[in-house]
Amino acid sequence: MKTAITINGASGRMGRALVQACVENDTTQLAAALVRSGSEFEGLDAGTVAGIAPANVSMQSDRNQLPSGVNVWIDFTLPEGLMDALNYCVAKNIPMVIGTTGLSEEQKQAITKAGNTIPIVFAPNMSVGVNLCLSVLQTAAKTLGEDYDIEIVEAHHKNKVDAPSGTALRMGEVIAESIGVDLDEKAEYTRHGNIGARKSGAIGFQTIRAGDIVGEHTVIFAGIGERVEIAHRATSRLTFARGAVRAATWLAGQSAGVYDMQDVLGLS
Repeated sequence: MKTAITINGASGRMGRALVQACVENDTTQLAAALVRSGSEFEGLDAGTVAGIAPANVSMQSDRNQLPSGVNVWIDFTLPEGLMDALNYCVAKNIPMVIGTTGLSEEQKQAITKAGNTIPIVFAPNMSVGVNLCLSVLQTAAKTLGEDYDIEIVEAHHKNKVDAPSGTALRMGEVIAESIGVDLDEKAEYTRHGNIGARKSGAIGFQTIRAGDIVGEHTVIFAGIGERVEIAHRATSRLTFARGAVRAATWLAGQSAGVYDMQDVLGLS
């Protein structure tokens, strides 16, 4: 039996990729494609808007008209829209895959609380490759420790509104946890002017916003006489969308709780 999926924000760049990934996957069925009320795409076929063959699912704004039997809700919208959807899914007992970034601590706590009622996969990056990199980073950080200077460089398209990216922050968290330090105390996000020598043990973040870059992340461990770099470069949003759809099929059989892609991929 196929996993029936609702995609929230289906007309956006990521939403269209999710529609394509869902339609192309043999184990999933696009049940509904939601857009904001008054959207120019309302009533249009979701597949046509995504640039693929018609999916025979019209984009709609009224979630109360969703078909019965929806197995999983996928959401990559903005934080405010996500919180509204979260309350709806808790009330309707619909599992969620959440890829929204730029969330406040209060909003993250709301997701944790919702996990007491419904199963949720919550990850800043659904790419299989990125999540493999997170596992590699654990080993690298434990091996190299604080003897190497650590810098995280990320690049995204010019319209991305949050910085550093959720993926870069997660990479920093993994590194900090692996070497036993507090990221809030070690992170450096801004450098300008006469800043002096690099602080010992700092974890630096550098942000690039330009053009149509889909997503690039490089972690640099720089020692004396050598440098280790662990990098991931995405050239299509489909890599994230396919990971999210994979998470949705996995989530459909899980009990309430908050999971991440490490759980989905069996890497945790």
